Amino acid sequence: MAIKRAKQKKSLSETAAHRGGGSSRQTSDKRPYHEEKTAPCMVGCPQGTPIRESLNMISLHEKHGITLEESFTLAWHNWANVNPFPSVLGRVCPNPCEDQCNRKSKDGAVGVNKVERFLGDWGLEHGLTLKKDDDAQEYKEKIAVIGSGPSGLNAAYYMARKGYKVTIFEAFDKLGGMLRYGIPEYRLPRDILDKEIQRILELGVEVKTNVAVGRDIPFKQIDDEFDAVYVAIGAHKGRLLGLDGEKEATNVVTGVNFLNLVNSGNPPDVGKKVVVVGGGDSAMDAARVCKRLGADVTLLYRRTRNEMPAIEEDIVGGEKENINFIFLATPVGLNVEGDKCTTIKCQKMELGEPDSSGRRRPVPIDEFFDLEVDYLIPSISQEPEFEGLEETGGNPKDWLSVDDFMIRDADRNLYAGGDAMELGLVTVALYQGRRAADTMHARFRGLPVEIPIHSPVIDDKKVLLDYYEPKKRLTVEEVDPEKRVLSLTEEVERTFTAAEAVSEASRCLSCGMCIECGQCYVYCQDQVIQKPAQPGEKYTFKLEMCQGCSKCEEVCPCGYIQMK
Repeated sequence: MAIKRAKQKKSLSETAAHRGGGSSRQTSDKRPYHEEKTAPCMVGCPQGTPIRESLNMISLHEKHGITLEESFTLAWHNWANVNPFPSVLGRVCPNPCEDQCNRKSKDGAVGVNKVERFLGDWGLEHGLTLKKDDDAQEYKEKIAVIGSGPSGLNAAYYMARKGYKVTIFEAFDKLGGMLRYGIPEYRLPRDILDKEIQRILELGVEVKTNVAVGRDIPFKQIDDEFDAVYVAIGAHKGRLLGLDGEKEATNVVTGVNFLNLVNSGNPPDVGKKVVVVGGGDSAMDAARVCKRLGADVTLLYRRTRNEMPAIEEDIVGGEKENINFIFLATPVGLNVEGDKCTTIKCQKMELGEPDSSGRRRPVPIDEFFDLEVDYLIPSISQEPEFEGLEETGGNPKDWLSVDDFMIRDADRNLYAGGDAMELGLVTVALYQGRRAADTMHARFRGLPVEIPIHSPVIDDKKVLLDYYEPKKRLTVEEVDPEKRVLSLTEEVERTFTAAEAVSEASRCLSCGMCIECGQCYVYCQDQVIQKPAQPGEKYTFKLEMCQGCSKCEEVCPCGYIQMK
């Protein structure tokens, strides 16, 4: 560190000389102040999870005089205050936060998702529980949540923690929605899901399973009996290819229906040759599940690998598991014998101009080929089932739409979110549930309904990347592909150890927030910077002694100090 400081001091001196001072000391009217900025990871997370603060609780635990175990518990509570599913999201989220991480410009983004998974598992292992808000009261209003996927569960969580009476209506026999019936168990163990759901129920949420609103109970009854209704029914209806014979063929099953069968404990006999059509998450899940059912699997996608919307980690996982990918091709006809599809006629494609999705449009060319098949899984899209819910205004052509506050109909206190609006990430669905709960509470209590506003976002140009020691992103060893495809439940990789979680958390640059490094204190020649009396408190400034040299701003690695 001494070498690094010497180099940095020389750089500062050179900077001052370049400005015309000839000395590193300057006199200026500018004075330092602290400005907390928004870390880009938190903007990348739709939930706004306090990633930076949670990682700092772990990496700075010694400075703050707490044990490592205490830091994990504090970090878990900080995380779960915004996201009550850290174990679940630590396994299924495609981590958009990491795409924004400033450390990418140095040696790779911080492995936020893997630390999240560790914290989630830590919380389960140590029996940590969710808490009601400090100002929670027993409010008289009753809230109905239709659907128990991530959006519905999060809406229930936030309303229950405030003190409202919440009832969840779920058409299936277990809670979880697409988390349970759409995601394979090798990606999301059911005991993990059950435990994180149970913590929400322990806040006093009532549950009515095997009750489909619109079928078993009229929507109007729910609308009349409850003070607010949140519609989060998900998109459990798969779309077929639109080809002759597919509805009659018993071995043609949509991706979402196939995954539902498997996840309900009724995996079908898929035979030896399976073709999955599609390039999204459900298509990859279906393909990898079929591999685990003993089939040779071909995934047919009409664009190239680069355009696949599936999570990259899952695409790579499928490649390692020897799934056969055929790109730039699409089914155009089926040969059905009796009640079975035996052959698929496919047409080759080429990429044209971009379409509304921003991806290049597949254009048919005059080349064809056939694929033999024992089981065909079209996984091209899915949609909500609005039968019996027509009063919400939803239909297959016009899914539910809401305003910025998740309001569907203000006069009826009707709200909506999750895949009933559009297909999206689990973390987006969670945010929508929380946003709806905040809106309901504000409207019930006569409070202003506001959209959160971020402080300025700090980019990698405002962070001193050279200050931080090089440290490669940690990875964990995966289970051998030949072994893991023998089980429908074995996870592909393990959770971080405590030591690995600390190591990865310490890679966080703490963009826009003090890490108590002492750089400003060391480099201030005028004794303006004052160390805090207690760990975790801010450094302070004796501004009457300041010459305005800007050194503290220049050496602050995380961009927390500003001059004005």
